[in-house]
Amino acid sequence: MIKNTSIRNVAIVAHVDHGKTTLVDAMLRQSGIFRDNEQVAERVMDSNDLERERGITILAKATGVRYHDIKINIVDTPGHSDFGGEVERALKLVDGVMLLVDASEGPLPQTRYVLSKALEARLPQIVVINKIDRPDARIQEVLNEVYDLFIDLDAAEDQLDFPVIFTNAREGIAKATPDGTEKDLRVLFEAILAHTPPPVGDPDGVLQLLVANLDYSDYLGRLAIGRVFNGTLRRGDDVAIAKLDGSLHKIKITKLFSFEGLKRVDETVGWPGDILAIAGVEGITIGETVTSAETPKPLPHIPIDEPTIAMTFSINTSPFSGREGTYVTSRNLRDRLDKELLTNVSIRVEEAGSADMFKVMGRGELQLAILVEMMRREGYELSVGKPEILTKTVNGKLSEPVELLIIDCPETFIGVVIEKIGSRRGKMAKMVNHGSGRVRLEFHVPSRGLIGLRSEMLTDTKGTAIMNSLFHGYIEWQGEIPTRSTGSLVADRAGKTTGNALFNLQERGDMFVGPGVEVYEGMIVGENAREADLDVNIVKEKKLTNMRASSADEAIRLVPPRLLNLEQAIEFIRDDELVEVTPASIRLRKKVLKSNQR
Repeated sequence: MIKNTSIRNVAIVAHVDHGKTTLVDAMLRQSGIFRDNEQVAERVMDSNDLERERGITILAKATGVRYHDIKINIVDTPGHSDFGGEVERALKLVDGVMLLVDASEGPLPQTRYVLSKALEARLPQIVVINKIDRPDARIQEVLNEVYDLFIDLDAAEDQLDFPVIFTNAREGIAKATPDGTEKDLRVLFEAILAHTPPPVGDPDGVLQLLVANLDYSDYLGRLAIGRVFNGTLRRGDDVAIAKLDGSLHKIKITKLFSFEGLKRVDETVGWPGDILAIAGVEGITIGETVTSAETPKPLPHIPIDEPTIAMTFSINTSPFSGREGTYVTSRNLRDRLDKELLTNVSIRVEEAGSADMFKVMGRGELQLAILVEMMRREGYELSVGKPEILTKTVNGKLSEPVELLIIDCPETFIGVVIEKIGSRRGKMAKMVNHGSGRVRLEFHVPSRGLIGLRSEMLTDTKGTAIMNSLFHGYIEWQGEIPTRSTGSLVADRAGKTTGNALFNLQERGDMFVGPGVEVYEGMIVGENAREADLDVNIVKEKKLTNMRASSADEAIRLVPPRLLNLEQAIEFIRDDELVEVTPASIRLRKKVLKSNQR
Protein backbone atom coordinates (compact mmCIF):
# COMPACT_ATOMS: atom_id res chain seq x y z
CA MET A 1 0.00 0.00 0.00
CA ILE A 2 1.31 3.42 -0.94
CA LYS A 3 0.43 6.76 0.68
CA ASN A 4 -0.66 9.45 -1.77
CA THR A 5 0.85 12.45 0.07
CA SER A 6 -0.31 15.02 -2.50
CA ILE A 7 -3.96 14.70 -1.39
CA ARG A 8 -6.03 15.09 1.77
CA ASN A 9 -9.75 14.18 1.88
CA VAL A 10 -11.78 15.82 4.64
CA ALA A 11 -15.51 16.19 5.37
CA ILE A 12 -17.08 19.10 7.26
CA VAL A 13 -19.83 17.90 9.59
CA ALA A 14 -21.99 19.85 12.03
CA HIS A 15 -25.50 20.61 13.16
CA VAL A 16 -27.66 22.70 10.82
CA ASP A 17 -26.76 26.43 10.79
CA HIS A 18 -23.43 26.20 12.61
CA GLY A 19 -21.54 27.63 9.63
CA LYS A 20 -20.15 24.71 7.56
CA THR A 21 -20.93 26.19 4.15
CA THR A 22 -19.68 29.64 5.23
CA LEU A 23 -16.38 28.10 6.33
CA VAL A 24 -16.00 26.28 2.98
CA ASP A 25 -16.62 29.67 1.30
CA ALA A 26 -13.75 31.24 3.26
CA MET A 27 -11.43 28.29 2.45
CA LEU A 28 -12.22 28.61 -1.26
CA ARG A 29 -11.61 32.36 -1.23
CA GLN A 30 -8.29 32.15 0.64
CA SER A 31 -6.90 29.33 -1.45
CA GLY A 32 -6.95 31.59 -4.54
CA ILE A 33 -9.55 29.57 -6.46
CA PHE A 34 -11.41 32.70 -7.56
CA ARG A 35 -9.99 35.58 -9.63
CA ASP A 36 -9.68 38.89 -7.77
CA ASN A 37 -12.47 40.47 -9.79
CA GLU A 38 -14.75 37.41 -9.86
CA GLN A 39 -18.29 37.87 -8.54
CA VAL A 40 -18.95 35.11 -6.00
CA ALA A 41 -22.24 34.51 -4.20
CA GLU A 42 -22.41 34.00 -0.46
CA ARG A 43 -22.64 30.32 0.63
CA VAL A 44 -21.41 29.44 -2.81
CA MET A 45 -21.70 25.66 -2.20
CA ASP A 46 -25.49 25.83 -1.66
CA SER A 47 -26.22 25.54 -5.33
CA ASN A 48 -29.95 24.93 -5.63
CA ASP A 49 -32.65 27.55 -4.98
CA LEU A 50 -34.20 25.73 -2.03
CA GLU A 51 -30.85 25.51 -0.23
CA ARG A 52 -30.32 29.25 -0.70
CA GLU A 53 -33.82 30.20 0.46
CA ARG A 54 -33.81 28.06 3.58
CA GLY A 55 -30.13 28.49 4.40
CA ILE A 56 -29.66 24.73 4.77
CA THR A 57 -27.53 22.27 2.84
CA ILE A 58 -29.60 19.43 1.39
CA LEU A 59 -27.12 17.63 -0.88
CA ALA A 60 -23.56 16.64 0.05
CA LYS A 61 -21.11 18.29 -2.36
CA ALA A 62 -17.41 17.99 -3.06
CA THR A 63 -14.95 20.77 -3.83
CA GLY A 64 -11.17 21.01 -3.90
CA VAL A 65 -8.62 23.65 -2.84
CA ARG A 66 -4.84 23.72 -3.09
CA TYR A 67 -2.53 24.63 -0.22
CA HIS A 68 1.26 24.43 -0.72
CA ASP A 69 0.92 22.04 -3.69
CA ILE A 70 -1.28 19.66 -1.68
CA LYS A 71 -4.84 19.24 -2.88
CA ILE A 72 -7.46 19.25 -0.13
CA ASN A 73 -10.77 17.69 -1.21
CA ILE A 74 -13.55 19.07 1.02
CA VAL A 75 -16.97 17.43 1.24
CA ASP A 76 -19.68 19.77 2.58
CA THR A 77 -22.47 17.73 4.21
CA PRO A 78 -26.03 18.57 5.32
CA GLY A 79 -26.58 19.40 8.98
CA HIS A 80 -30.23 18.36 9.16
CA SER A 81 -30.89 14.82 10.39
CA ASP A 82 -33.54 14.22 7.68
CA PHE A 83 -30.68 14.22 5.17
CA GLY A 84 -28.53 11.84 7.22
CA GLY A 85 -28.25 9.48 4.24
CA GLU A 86 -26.08 12.12 2.55
CA VAL A 87 -23.73 12.28 5.57
CA GLU A 88 -23.18 8.52 5.80
CA ARG A 89 -22.08 8.42 2.17
CA ALA A 90 -19.86 11.50 2.46
CA LEU A 91 -17.88 9.86 5.28
CA LYS A 92 -17.00 6.98 2.93
CA LEU A 93 -15.08 9.38 0.69
CA VAL A 94 -12.81 10.93 3.31
CA ASP A 95 -9.94 10.13 5.70
CA GLY A 96 -10.68 12.81 8.29
CA VAL A 97 -13.47 14.97 9.66
CA MET A 98 -13.75 18.61 10.69
CA LEU A 99 -16.39 18.72 13.43
CA LEU A 100 -17.84 22.21 13.57
CA VAL A 101 -19.58 23.43 16.75
CA ASP A 102 -21.26 26.79 17.41
CA ALA A 103 -19.48 28.69 20.22
CA SER A 104 -22.80 29.57 21.84
CA GLU A 105 -25.19 26.70 21.07
CA GLY A 106 -22.68 23.91 21.69
CA PRO A 107 -23.15 20.33 20.43
CA LEU A 108 -26.73 19.63 19.26
CA PRO A 109 -28.39 16.33 18.16
CA GLN A 110 -27.00 16.32 14.63
CA THR A 111 -23.48 17.00 16.00
CA ARG A 112 -23.94 13.83 18.02
CA TYR A 113 -25.23 11.85 15.03
CA VAL A 114 -22.43 12.75 12.62
CA LEU A 115 -19.76 12.36 15.30
CA SER A 116 -21.00 8.83 16.16
CA LYS A 117 -20.80 7.92 12.45
CA ALA A 118 -17.26 9.36 12.20
CA LEU A 119 -16.11 7.49 15.34
CA GLU A 120 -17.58 4.25 13.97
CA ALA A 121 -15.55 4.75 10.80
CA ARG A 122 -12.41 5.48 12.93
CA LEU A 123 -11.88 8.83 11.20
CA PRO A 124 -9.59 11.34 13.00
CA GLN A 125 -11.34 14.57 14.06
CA ILE A 126 -10.35 18.22 14.04
CA VAL A 127 -12.76 20.13 16.31
CA VAL A 128 -13.55 23.63 15.04
CA ILE A 129 -15.36 26.01 17.40
CA ASN A 130 -17.00 28.55 15.10
CA LYS A 131 -18.72 31.93 15.64
CA ILE A 132 -16.29 32.91 18.44
CA ASP A 133 -17.26 36.55 17.76
CA ARG A 134 -20.81 36.01 19.06
CA PRO A 135 -21.60 38.18 22.11
CA ASP A 136 -23.03 35.11 23.87
CA ALA A 137 -20.11 32.80 23.01
CA ARG A 138 -19.11 30.44 25.86
CA ILE A 139 -16.02 28.88 24.32
CA GLN A 140 -14.58 26.93 27.27
CA GLU A 141 -17.94 25.45 28.30
CA VAL A 142 -18.68 24.36 24.73
CA LEU A 143 -15.26 22.70 24.51
CA ASN A 144 -16.03 20.78 27.73
CA GLU A 145 -19.40 19.73 26.25
CA VAL A 146 -17.56 18.42 23.16
CA TYR A 147 -15.25 16.32 25.37
CA ASP A 148 -18.32 15.02 27.25
CA LEU A 149 -19.93 14.09 23.94
CA PHE A 150 -16.83 12.14 22.80
CA ILE A 151 -16.77 10.23 26.10
CA ASP A 152 -20.54 9.66 25.94
CA LEU A 153 -20.10 8.07 22.49
CA ASP A 154 -17.41 5.66 23.82
CA ALA A 155 -14.54 7.29 21.93
CA ALA A 156 -11.23 5.42 22.33
CA GLU A 157 -8.30 7.03 24.21
CA ASP A 158 -6.48 8.03 21.02
CA GLN A 159 -9.67 9.61 19.58
CA LEU A 160 -9.86 12.05 22.51
CA ASP A 161 -6.54 13.60 21.51
CA PHE A 162 -7.98 15.94 18.88
CA PRO A 163 -6.72 19.41 17.89
CA VAL A 164 -9.07 22.37 18.51
CA ILE A 165 -9.23 25.40 16.20
CA PHE A 166 -11.22 28.57 16.96
CA THR A 167 -12.78 30.26 13.92
CA ASN A 168 -14.91 33.14 12.75
CA ALA A 169 -15.95 31.68 9.39
CA ARG A 170 -17.69 34.84 8.18
CA GLU A 171 -14.51 36.88 8.49
CA GLY A 172 -12.30 33.96 7.36
CA ILE A 173 -10.17 33.83 10.53
CA ALA A 174 -8.85 30.71 12.31
CA LYS A 175 -6.91 30.84 15.60
CA ALA A 176 -4.98 28.29 17.62
CA THR A 177 -6.18 29.92 20.87
CA PRO A 178 -9.41 31.94 21.44
CA ASP A 179 -7.43 35.20 21.88
CA GLY A 180 -4.86 34.63 19.10
CA THR A 181 -4.02 37.41 16.64
CA GLU A 182 -4.19 35.41 13.37
CA LYS A 183 -6.00 37.10 10.48
CA ASP A 184 -6.56 34.20 8.04
CA LEU A 185 -7.27 30.46 7.87
CA ARG A 186 -3.65 29.30 7.74
CA VAL A 187 -3.90 27.57 11.14
CA LEU A 188 -6.85 25.51 9.86
CA PHE A 189 -5.10 24.48 6.63
CA GLU A 190 -1.99 23.44 8.61
CA ALA A 191 -4.15 21.39 11.02
CA ILE A 192 -5.81 19.56 8.10
CA LEU A 193 -2.39 18.67 6.63
CA ALA A 194 -1.02 17.59 10.01
CA HIS A 195 -3.99 15.60 11.36
CA THR A 196 -5.76 14.14 8.32
CA PRO A 197 -3.83 11.09 7.11
CA PRO A 198 -3.03 10.94 3.38
CA PRO A 199 -5.12 8.34 1.50
CA VAL A 200 -3.62 4.87 1.21
CA GLY A 201 -4.04 2.55 -1.79
CA ASP A 202 -2.27 0.34 -4.28
CA PRO A 203 -2.03 2.04 -7.70
CA ASP A 204 -1.12 -1.32 -9.30
CA GLY A 205 -3.93 -3.29 -7.62
CA VAL A 206 -7.38 -4.17 -8.94
CA LEU A 207 -9.40 -1.01 -9.65
CA GLN A 208 -11.95 -0.15 -6.91
CA LEU A 209 -13.95 3.09 -7.09
CA LEU A 210 -16.90 3.35 -4.67
CA VAL A 211 -19.80 5.50 -5.92
CA ALA A 212 -21.06 7.72 -3.10
CA ASN A 213 -22.97 10.40 -4.99
CA LEU A 214 -24.62 11.07 -8.33
CA ASP A 215 -24.88 14.14 -10.49
CA TYR A 216 -26.46 14.87 -13.83
CA SER A 217 -25.14 16.88 -16.77
CA ASP A 218 -27.27 17.83 -19.77
CA TYR A 219 -24.32 17.11 -22.06
CA LEU A 220 -22.82 13.98 -20.53
CA GLY A 221 -25.82 12.29 -18.89
CA ARG A 222 -25.37 10.70 -15.53
CA LEU A 223 -22.16 11.37 -13.58
CA ALA A 224 -21.03 9.07 -10.77
CA ILE A 225 -18.99 10.73 -8.01
CA GLY A 226 -16.78 8.45 -5.99
CA ARG A 227 -13.37 7.79 -4.57
CA VAL A 228 -10.64 5.54 -5.97
CA PHE A 229 -9.54 3.15 -3.18
CA ASN A 230 -7.20 0.94 -5.21
CA GLY A 231 -5.90 0.68 -8.76
CA THR A 232 -5.61 3.38 -11.41
CA LEU A 233 -8.45 4.69 -13.55
CA ARG A 234 -7.71 6.15 -17.00
CA ARG A 235 -9.98 7.92 -19.44
CA GLY A 236 -11.09 5.48 -22.16
CA ASP A 237 -10.69 2.39 -19.93
CA ASP A 238 -13.14 -0.49 -20.29
CA VAL A 239 -14.34 -1.28 -16.78
CA ALA A 240 -17.24 -3.05 -15.05
CA ILE A 241 -19.86 -1.83 -12.60
CA ALA A 242 -20.43 -4.34 -9.78
CA LYS A 243 -24.19 -3.88 -9.26
CA LEU A 244 -25.91 -4.20 -5.87
CA ASP A 245 -27.57 -7.47 -6.96
CA GLY A 246 -24.16 -9.03 -7.70
CA SER A 247 -24.27 -8.77 -11.51
CA LEU A 248 -21.54 -7.11 -13.63
CA HIS A 249 -22.21 -4.43 -16.21
CA LYS A 250 -19.39 -3.48 -18.63
CA ILE A 251 -18.93 0.18 -19.63
CA LYS A 252 -16.33 2.54 -21.10
CA ILE A 253 -15.21 5.64 -19.19
CA THR A 254 -15.74 8.56 -21.57
CA LYS A 255 -14.77 11.45 -19.26
CA LEU A 256 -13.02 11.90 -15.92
CA PHE A 257 -13.31 15.02 -13.76
CA SER A 258 -11.82 16.15 -10.48
CA PHE A 259 -13.11 19.10 -8.41
CA GLU A 260 -11.28 22.43 -8.14
CA GLY A 261 -13.31 25.13 -6.45
CA LEU A 262 -16.74 25.14 -8.10
CA LYS A 263 -15.54 23.77 -11.40
CA ARG A 264 -15.12 20.26 -12.74
CA VAL A 265 -11.64 19.86 -14.20
CA ASP A 266 -10.84 17.32 -16.95
CA GLU A 267 -8.48 14.55 -15.84
CA THR A 268 -6.86 11.69 -17.75
CA VAL A 269 -5.79 9.51 -14.79
CA GLY A 270 -7.24 8.88 -11.34
CA TRP A 271 -4.95 7.57 -8.56
CA PRO A 272 -5.90 6.04 -5.18
CA GLY A 273 -7.38 8.73 -2.92
CA ASP A 274 -8.71 10.88 -5.78
CA ILE A 275 -12.36 11.98 -5.57
CA LEU A 276 -13.59 11.90 -9.17
CA ALA A 277 -16.72 12.29 -11.27
CA ILE A 278 -16.95 9.83 -14.16
CA ALA A 279 -19.20 10.06 -17.23
CA GLY A 280 -20.53 7.31 -19.49
CA VAL A 281 -22.11 5.36 -16.65
CA GLU A 282 -25.83 5.02 -17.42
CA GLY A 283 -27.73 2.97 -14.86
CA ILE A 284 -25.15 3.22 -12.05
CA THR A 285 -26.48 3.86 -8.54
CA ILE A 286 -25.03 4.80 -5.18
CA GLY A 287 -23.11 2.12 -3.30
CA GLU A 288 -21.96 0.27 -6.44
CA THR A 289 -18.28 -0.28 -7.28
CA VAL A 290 -16.50 0.54 -10.53
CA THR A 291 -13.94 -2.24 -10.84
CA SER A 292 -11.83 -4.19 -13.33
CA ALA A 293 -13.82 -6.10 -15.97
CA GLU A 294 -11.41 -9.09 -15.94
CA THR A 295 -10.89 -9.51 -12.18
CA PRO A 296 -13.80 -7.74 -10.45
CA LYS A 297 -13.36 -7.01 -6.75
CA PRO A 298 -16.38 -5.04 -5.44
CA LEU A 299 -16.23 -3.08 -2.19
CA PRO A 300 -18.84 -3.65 0.57
CA HIS A 301 -22.08 -1.66 0.13
CA ILE A 302 -22.82 1.45 2.15
CA PRO A 303 -25.45 0.63 4.81
CA ILE A 304 -28.13 3.33 5.04
CA ASP A 305 -30.45 3.89 8.03
CA GLU A 306 -34.05 2.76 7.52
CA PRO A 307 -36.80 5.29 6.66
CA THR A 308 -39.18 6.05 9.56
CA ILE A 309 -42.01 8.05 7.99
CA ALA A 310 -44.25 7.62 4.92
CA MET A 311 -46.56 9.84 2.89
CA THR A 312 -48.97 8.96 0.11
CA PHE A 313 -48.42 10.87 -3.15
CA SER A 314 -51.26 10.71 -5.66
CA ILE A 315 -52.42 12.58 -8.74
CA ASN A 316 -54.45 15.74 -8.21
CA THR A 317 -58.17 14.86 -8.52
CA SER A 318 -59.68 18.18 -7.44
CA PRO A 319 -61.99 20.23 -9.72
CA PHE A 320 -59.04 22.59 -10.34
CA SER A 321 -56.64 19.86 -11.51
CA GLY A 322 -54.62 20.60 -14.63
CA ARG A 323 -55.10 24.37 -14.44
CA GLU A 324 -51.69 25.33 -13.06
CA GLY A 325 -49.34 22.39 -13.52
CA THR A 326 -47.55 20.98 -16.56
CA TYR A 327 -47.16 17.38 -15.33
CA VAL A 328 -50.44 16.02 -13.98
CA THR A 329 -50.70 12.31 -14.88
CA SER A 330 -49.72 9.29 -12.79
CA ARG A 331 -47.07 8.41 -15.41
CA ASN A 332 -45.41 11.82 -14.87
CA LEU A 333 -45.52 11.27 -11.12
CA ARG A 334 -44.04 7.77 -11.37
CA ASP A 335 -41.22 8.96 -13.68
CA ARG A 336 -40.33 11.81 -11.31
CA LEU A 337 -40.23 9.54 -8.25
CA ASP A 338 -38.10 6.99 -10.18
CA LYS A 339 -35.69 9.80 -11.05
CA GLU A 340 -35.51 10.83 -7.38
CA LEU A 341 -34.69 7.25 -6.36
CA LEU A 342 -31.62 7.33 -8.61
CA THR A 343 -29.91 10.09 -6.62
CA ASN A 344 -31.56 9.85 -3.21
CA VAL A 345 -30.77 6.58 -1.42
CA SER A 346 -32.59 7.33 1.82
CA ILE A 347 -36.10 7.29 0.29
CA ARG A 348 -38.15 4.32 -0.94
CA VAL A 349 -41.25 4.21 -3.13
CA GLU A 350 -44.00 1.56 -3.28
CA GLU A 351 -47.35 1.45 -5.05
CA ALA A 352 -50.15 2.18 -2.60
CA GLY A 353 -53.21 0.20 -3.58
CA SER A 354 -53.89 1.75 -7.00
CA ALA A 355 -51.91 2.73 -10.09
CA ASP A 356 -52.01 6.46 -9.37
CA MET A 357 -51.02 6.38 -5.68
CA PHE A 358 -47.48 5.97 -4.37
CA LYS A 359 -46.26 5.46 -0.82
CA VAL A 360 -43.05 7.47 -0.41
CA MET A 361 -40.93 6.62 2.64
CA GLY A 362 -38.18 8.83 4.03
CA ARG A 363 -36.25 9.92 7.11
CA GLY A 364 -38.52 12.73 8.25
CA GLU A 365 -41.22 15.25 7.47
CA LEU A 366 -38.76 17.89 6.22
CA GLN A 367 -37.10 15.53 3.74
CA LEU A 368 -40.46 14.62 2.15
CA ALA A 369 -41.69 18.24 2.23
CA ILE A 370 -38.51 19.32 0.39
CA LEU A 371 -39.16 16.63 -2.25
CA VAL A 372 -42.75 17.90 -2.75
CA GLU A 373 -41.48 21.50 -2.91
CA MET A 374 -38.91 20.57 -5.58
CA MET A 375 -41.59 18.77 -7.60
CA ARG A 376 -44.02 21.69 -7.54
CA ARG A 377 -41.26 24.04 -8.71
CA GLU A 378 -40.63 21.72 -11.64
CA GLY A 379 -44.29 22.01 -12.70
CA TYR A 380 -45.87 18.93 -11.07
CA GLU A 381 -49.38 18.80 -9.63
CA LEU A 382 -50.08 16.23 -6.91
CA SER A 383 -51.99 15.48 -3.71
CA VAL A 384 -50.18 14.38 -0.56
CA GLY A 385 -51.72 12.70 2.47
CA LYS A 386 -50.96 12.95 6.17
CA PRO A 387 -47.51 11.60 7.18
CA GLU A 388 -47.70 8.20 8.87
CA ILE A 389 -45.13 6.32 10.93
CA LEU A 390 -43.52 3.08 9.72
CA THR A 391 -43.82 0.47 12.48
CA LYS A 392 -41.98 -2.82 12.75
CA THR A 393 -42.24 -5.93 14.90
CA VAL A 394 -39.40 -6.37 17.42
CA ASN A 395 -39.37 -9.57 19.54
CA GLY A 396 -42.99 -10.26 18.61
CA LYS A 397 -44.19 -6.81 19.76
CA LEU A 398 -45.37 -3.91 17.57
CA SER A 399 -42.75 -1.15 17.83
CA GLU A 400 -42.59 2.40 16.56
CA PRO A 401 -39.65 4.78 15.99
CA VAL A 402 -38.73 7.07 18.88
CA GLU A 403 -36.76 10.32 18.58
CA LEU A 404 -34.43 12.26 20.83
CA LEU A 405 -35.98 15.75 20.93
CA ILE A 406 -33.99 18.70 22.26
CA ILE A 407 -35.82 21.95 22.94
CA ASP A 408 -34.08 25.20 23.86
CA CYS A 409 -36.52 27.73 25.35
CA PRO A 410 -36.70 30.62 27.85
CA GLU A 411 -37.30 29.60 31.49
CA THR A 412 -40.80 31.10 31.49
CA PHE A 413 -42.08 28.51 28.97
CA ILE A 414 -40.81 25.32 30.69
CA GLY A 415 -44.29 24.38 31.97
CA VAL A 416 -45.96 24.84 28.57
CA VAL A 417 -43.29 22.77 26.79
CA ILE A 418 -43.37 19.88 29.30
CA GLU A 419 -47.17 19.75 29.20
CA LYS A 420 -47.23 19.75 25.38
CA ILE A 421 -44.65 16.95 25.11
CA GLY A 422 -46.31 14.93 27.90
CA SER A 423 -49.62 14.84 26.00
CA ARG A 424 -47.70 13.39 23.03
CA ARG A 425 -46.32 10.46 25.06
CA GLY A 426 -42.88 12.08 25.53
CA LYS A 427 -40.61 11.30 28.50
CA MET A 428 -38.11 13.83 29.80
CA ALA A 429 -34.53 12.57 29.91
CA LYS A 430 -32.54 15.64 30.94
CA MET A 431 -32.85 19.31 31.79
CA VAL A 432 -29.94 21.76 31.79
CA ASN A 433 -30.11 25.40 32.84
CA HIS A 434 -27.07 27.33 31.56
CA GLY A 435 -27.91 30.27 33.80
CA SER A 436 -28.42 32.49 30.75
CA GLY A 437 -32.23 32.64 31.02
CA ARG A 438 -32.66 29.74 28.55
CA VAL A 439 -33.12 26.08 29.40
CA ARG A 440 -32.27 22.99 27.36
CA LEU A 441 -34.76 20.11 27.74
CA GLU A 442 -34.21 16.60 26.35
CA PHE A 443 -37.09 14.19 25.70
CA HIS A 444 -37.67 10.78 24.14
CA VAL A 445 -40.80 11.15 22.01
CA PRO A 446 -42.45 8.70 19.57
CA SER A 447 -41.93 10.00 16.00
CA ARG A 448 -45.75 10.24 15.64
CA GLY A 449 -45.78 12.80 18.44
CA LEU A 450 -43.56 15.17 16.43
CA ILE A 451 -45.97 15.50 13.49
CA GLY A 452 -47.47 18.96 13.73
CA LEU A 453 -45.49 19.80 16.88
CA ARG A 454 -43.22 22.50 15.43
CA SER A 455 -45.92 25.04 14.56
CA GLU A 456 -47.76 24.48 17.88
CA MET A 457 -44.52 24.83 19.84
CA LEU A 458 -43.65 28.12 18.10
CA THR A 459 -47.13 29.48 18.89
CA ASP A 460 -46.96 28.38 22.55
CA THR A 461 -43.48 29.84 23.14
CA LYS A 462 -44.10 33.02 21.10
CA GLY A 463 -41.51 31.95 18.52
CA THR A 464 -38.63 31.60 21.00
CA ALA A 465 -38.20 27.79 21.13
CA ILE A 466 -35.50 26.04 19.09
CA MET A 467 -36.38 22.39 18.33
CA ASN A 468 -34.06 19.66 17.09
CA SER A 469 -34.77 15.96 16.83
CA LEU A 470 -32.86 12.83 15.91
CA PHE A 471 -33.88 9.20 15.33
CA HIS A 472 -33.12 7.29 18.54
CA GLY A 473 -34.32 3.71 17.94
CA TYR A 474 -37.54 1.75 18.38
CA ILE A 475 -39.91 1.57 21.36
CA GLU A 476 -43.02 -0.51 22.05
CA TRP A 477 -46.20 1.01 20.55
CA GLN A 478 -47.30 3.83 22.86
CA GLY A 479 -51.04 3.81 22.17
CA GLU A 480 -53.16 6.60 20.75
CA ILE A 481 -51.73 10.12 20.59
CA PRO A 482 -54.31 12.92 20.40
CA THR A 483 -54.02 15.04 17.24
CA ARG A 484 -55.29 18.58 16.80
CA SER A 485 -58.37 19.41 18.86
CA THR A 486 -59.97 21.66 16.23
CA GLY A 487 -62.07 20.81 13.19
CA SER A 488 -62.02 22.21 9.66
CA LEU A 489 -64.26 24.77 7.97
CA VAL A 490 -65.18 23.19 4.62
CA ALA A 491 -66.70 25.02 1.64
CA ASP A 492 -70.09 23.50 0.74
CA ARG A 493 -70.27 24.87 -2.83
CA ALA A 494 -68.06 26.21 -5.62
CA GLY A 495 -67.64 29.92 -6.38
CA LYS A 496 -65.61 32.97 -5.38
CA THR A 497 -65.27 33.94 -1.72
CA THR A 498 -66.92 37.21 -0.70
CA GLY A 499 -66.05 39.71 2.01
CA ASN A 500 -69.57 39.48 3.38
CA ALA A 501 -69.40 35.69 3.88
CA LEU A 502 -65.90 35.88 5.38
CA PHE A 503 -66.99 38.62 7.81
CA ASN A 504 -69.83 36.44 9.11
CA LEU A 505 -67.59 33.35 9.43
CA GLN A 506 -64.69 35.04 11.22
CA GLU A 507 -65.98 34.27 14.69
CA ARG A 508 -66.14 30.54 13.82
CA GLY A 509 -62.35 30.22 13.59
CA ASP A 510 -59.22 31.10 11.58
CA MET A 511 -59.65 31.57 7.83
CA PHE A 512 -57.10 30.27 5.28
CA VAL A 513 -58.44 32.29 2.29
CA GLY A 514 -59.10 35.95 1.64
CA PRO A 515 -61.92 37.51 -0.44
CA GLY A 516 -62.11 36.89 -4.21
CA VAL A 517 -60.52 33.41 -4.07
CA GLU A 518 -61.99 30.57 -6.14
CA VAL A 519 -63.06 27.58 -4.03
CA TYR A 520 -64.74 24.23 -4.72
CA GLU A 521 -66.99 21.95 -2.68
CA GLY A 522 -64.91 20.01 -0.16
CA MET A 523 -62.05 22.53 -0.01
CA ILE A 524 -60.90 23.43 3.51
CA VAL A 525 -61.13 27.20 3.92
CA GLY A 526 -60.36 27.58 7.62
CA GLU A 527 -59.87 26.00 11.03
CA ASN A 528 -63.00 25.61 13.16
CA ALA A 529 -62.61 26.68 16.80
CA ARG A 530 -64.57 23.56 17.85
CA GLU A 531 -63.73 19.91 17.35
CA ALA A 532 -66.23 19.00 14.62
CA ASP A 533 -65.91 19.85 10.92
CA LEU A 534 -68.36 22.50 9.71
CA ASP A 535 -69.69 22.94 6.17
CA VAL A 536 -69.92 26.66 5.40
CA ASN A 537 -71.16 28.84 2.57
CA ILE A 538 -68.17 31.08 1.93
CA VAL A 539 -69.44 32.44 -1.41
CA LYS A 540 -72.63 34.05 -0.05
CA GLU A 541 -73.25 37.53 -1.44
CA LYS A 542 -75.09 40.38 0.23
CA LYS A 543 -78.54 40.71 -1.34
CA LEU A 544 -79.29 44.10 -2.84
CA THR A 545 -82.75 45.57 -2.10
CA ASN A 546 -84.37 48.81 -3.14
CA MET A 547 -85.05 49.64 0.49
CA ARG A 548 -82.29 51.55 2.15
CA ALA A 549 -81.51 49.97 5.51
CA SER A 550 -80.78 52.20 8.51
CA SER A 551 -77.50 50.32 8.92
CA ALA A 552 -76.34 51.50 5.49
CA ASP A 553 -73.32 49.64 4.14
CA GLU A 554 -70.80 49.86 6.91
CA ALA A 555 -67.16 49.14 6.13
CA ILE A 556 -66.53 45.55 7.17
CA ARG A 557 -63.24 44.64 8.81
CA LEU A 558 -61.66 41.33 7.80
CA VAL A 559 -58.96 39.62 9.81
CA PRO A 560 -56.06 38.75 7.43
CA PRO A 561 -56.17 35.04 6.49
CA ARG A 562 -53.58 32.59 7.82
CA LEU A 563 -51.63 31.51 4.76
CA LEU A 564 -50.05 28.09 5.32
CA ASN A 565 -46.78 27.10 3.70
CA LEU A 566 -46.20 23.52 2.56
CA GLU A 567 -44.80 22.17 5.84
CA GLN A 568 -47.56 23.82 7.90
CA ALA A 569 -50.21 22.42 5.55
CA ILE A 570 -48.78 18.88 5.83
CA GLU A 571 -48.71 19.21 9.64
CA PHE A 572 -52.28 20.56 9.77
CA ILE A 573 -54.22 17.87 7.86
CA ARG A 574 -55.99 14.87 9.41
CA ASP A 575 -56.31 11.33 8.04
CA ASP A 576 -59.36 12.16 5.89
CA GLU A 577 -57.75 15.25 4.33
CA LEU A 578 -55.20 15.96 1.60
CA VAL A 579 -52.88 18.79 0.59
CA GLU A 580 -53.32 19.74 -3.06
CA VAL A 581 -49.96 20.99 -4.35
CA THR A 582 -49.60 22.85 -7.65
CA PRO A 583 -46.85 25.16 -8.95
CA ALA A 584 -48.99 28.20 -8.08
CA SER A 585 -50.92 27.24 -4.96
CA ILE A 586 -51.25 25.02 -1.92
CA ARG A 587 -54.85 24.11 -1.03
CA LEU A 588 -56.28 21.85 1.66
CA ARG A 589 -59.21 19.56 0.85
CA LYS A 590 -61.24 16.64 2.12
CA LYS A 591 -60.51 13.25 0.52
CA VAL A 592 -64.25 12.93 -0.22
CA LEU A 593 -65.42 16.23 -1.68
CA LYS A 594 -69.23 15.81 -1.62
CA SER A 595 -70.58 16.71 1.83
CA ASN A 596 -73.45 14.16 1.63
CA GLN A 597 -70.95 11.30 1.08
CA ARG A 598 -68.65 12.14 3.99
